[in-house]
Amino acid sequence: MIHRNTKFFLGVCGAAIALSAVAVMAVRAQPPAPAPAPPAPPYQAYTTFIQLVGPGGRTYGFARVQQTPPPLATGRLPGVVLHIEATGLPAGWHGMHFHNKADCSAADLTSSGPHISMTNPVVHGFFSSNANDFGDLPNIFVGADGKATVEVFSPFVLVAATPGDGRPILMDQDGSALIIHANRDDYNAQPIGGAGARIACGAISAADAVAAIAAANKAAASPAPAPAPATPPRPR
Repeated sequence: MIHRNTKFFLGVCGAAIALSAVAVMAVRAQPPAPAPAPPAPPYQAYTTFIQLVGPGGRTYGFARVQQTPPPLATGRLPGVVLHIEATGLPAGWHGMHFHNKADCSAADLTSSGPHISMTNPVVHGFFSSNANDFGDLPNIFVGADGKATVEVFSPFVLVAATPGDGRPILMDQDGSALIIHANRDDYNAQPIGGAGARIACGAISAADAVAAIAAANKAAASPAPAPAPATPPRPR
């Protein structure tokens, strides 16, 4: 004869076993967990290429403008990285700015218009307390050999439109231009920091980018000039 408490204990154990079996069946009946999503592809930056030319069509080299990734969770906003490889420029410091039209046709390069801006009057200069000049860029230094290789970042402009971002676009309907000036920019004096005449211009537009790439490829494929023959020693 089984004691009443023993019966109760066995009944509780049986119920627990039954519930466990149901739980196991429920787990087994669930569909498999979905595979993890593949990692996001690398950011494909908006990039454009520029051929730097001077008055008379002289070529000074090339530049690349690349937009950085969209806004991050940290709040950092995108901008553009400007990479320049130039040769044949006068030695020393030179101001450079983004101008508002992709036109380098004028002899003095003024066809590229004024600096990129969103309001008037434009107040130039990194050191100006009320500056609103979106074309401002750091100076570039050219060595005694006429060469300059530099990368700078601008937080003021974008290469192409970004939803919700109202900053100026370099590749808008009439494009823009990178201008290198004869003198350094003091980042304060109006209207261009005393940078002086325009000595090099790079048009920034879709069509000009194609032409710049073609010119760069042609230059890279051209054989290097043969060295001058050695002068034979003069007979004594």
